[in-house]
Amino acid sequence: MIGVGVVGCGYWGPNLVRNFSALDQCELKAICDANPDQLKPVAKRFPAAAAYNRFEDLIADPGVDAVAICTPVGTHYGLASAALAAGKHVLVEKPLTDSVETSERLVEQAEQAGLVLAVDHTFVYSGAVQKIRSIIDSGTLGDPLYIDSVRINLGLFQSDINVIWDLAPHDLSVIQHLIGRRPTWVSAIGATHYGTLESQAYVTLQYESTFIAHLHVNWLAPVKLRSTVIGGSKKMIVYDDLAPSEKIRVYEKGVTMNADHAQRQRALVDYRVGDMYAPYIEKHEPLGQVCADFVDAILNDRATLTDGVAGLEVVRILEAAQQSIRKNGERIRIGPNGD
Repeated sequence: MIGVGVVGCGYWGPNLVRNFSALDQCELKAICDANPDQLKPVAKRFPAAAAYNRFEDLIADPGVDAVAICTPVGTHYGLASAALAAGKHVLVEKPLTDSVETSERLVEQAEQAGLVLAVDHTFVYSGAVQKIRSIIDSGTLGDPLYIDSVRINLGLFQSDINVIWDLAPHDLSVIQHLIGRRPTWVSAIGATHYGTLESQAYVTLQYESTFIAHLHVNWLAPVKLRSTVIGGSKKMIVYDDLAPSEKIRVYEKGVTMNADHAQRQRALVDYRVGDMYAPYIEKHEPLGQVCADFVDAILNDRATLTDGVAGLEVVRILEAAQQSIRKNGERIRIGPNGD
């Protein structure tokens, strides 16, 4: 039985508390928040868990084997590093940290200590994304050609990170999970409409071969959209996370290039139009899968689906995108080996 402590009882933390408390293989041992007004209602709902105002008290609790960190991004590295140093396994809310340097340190620290380090990239665990991954792996889609993703809404404005660091980790983690390799370069532009942080941005990722991905993130949209288009050489997929049903639609549409033997300098384009189908998607709460995978990874001494290395790769892209914004959209090379 794994004893779990959750740090941060604000917006997302109570969801982690609820999911960990429902798992058979773990026990919610402690909760922690420096703000008594946020800690009190969660402590009242889960009275069996010890309630701490100080993080140091939580990681000193011998009943806590693993810590889930759900606090502002700027605190992730310090809290996660301290938890690892105390011998605790760690799950961190996205993104892993606010820099490549500190993310690399955490990955190395966890590896040296033999502890599980995981990142809460919730959407990777959704039934829809797992179905898309199976379609790609089966070869049904053909060669992936591009991904276009839109994630926009009105708010929530963050005080410590811009819209890229807030919203883009969701889509970047999904893209990295589906494609399985690092982009060669990143380009981004953004706009600061209020305050000092970008509230709207466009990010482009170029991979080896001709695959390209594009993300649009925005805190200032009048409607909430969570849509992704995935183009393949054989089929195309539209993924709408907000759709009440048929979140995934697979289209038998595409382009076929035929050589024109009469005029060898020209190619003929044929448009392939066929049926659309919506595959069955297993229904489960993705966050529950995150928590279950984390606990199972601890029990079986393995990496999670979104481990520290996966979290590091997302931070690597985020940092490159931020650098590109500062350089007015200049391409920032990452390279397959980080060169």
